[in-house]
Amino acid sequence: MTAAPLADAPTAPEADGVLVPVEVHFDDLDALGLLHNARYPLLVERAWGAHWAGLGHTYAGDWHAAGDACNAVKEFRITYELPVTRTGSYAVHLWLERLGRTGLTYGFRLCSADGAVTHARGHRVLVRLDPDTMRPAPWTEAFKDAARPLLRA
Repeated sequence: MTAAPLADAPTAPEADGVLVPVEVHFDDLDALGLLHNARYPLLVERAWGAHWAGLGHTYAGDWHAAGDACNAVKEFRITYELPVTRTGSYAVHLWLERLGRTGLTYGFRLCSADGAVTHARGHRVLVRLDPDTMRPAPWTEAFKDAARPLLRA
């Protein structure tokens, strides 16, 4: 998965951020043939993971080595707008709403592969953690530099 800048967004408010390809598989669908509601957040997580991994921010089992990937979810909200009714290629549009000293809020949309049709949207709040105390800790400058291009104008 490679994140691409969202250059040809259908509307101005959606122009910020990146569009990350994701796949919906047959086993992601529920008994009615719809993308199961629990799969939407999973696709968003996979998209963010792919995006940050592409920038060198990963977690491989060691909180100390993880650096800025040592973080926890404080809040997650999602609104389902249009059911996904087929398997295939989709995308997750990602951007940052706020980048604070120890936390951030990102926005997302699960959408068609070209970004034109929105199926769900929401936001998630993350807090960076100190690996020893598991208390909030400041983001590194390297992480903030990597994150700033995603900030919504």
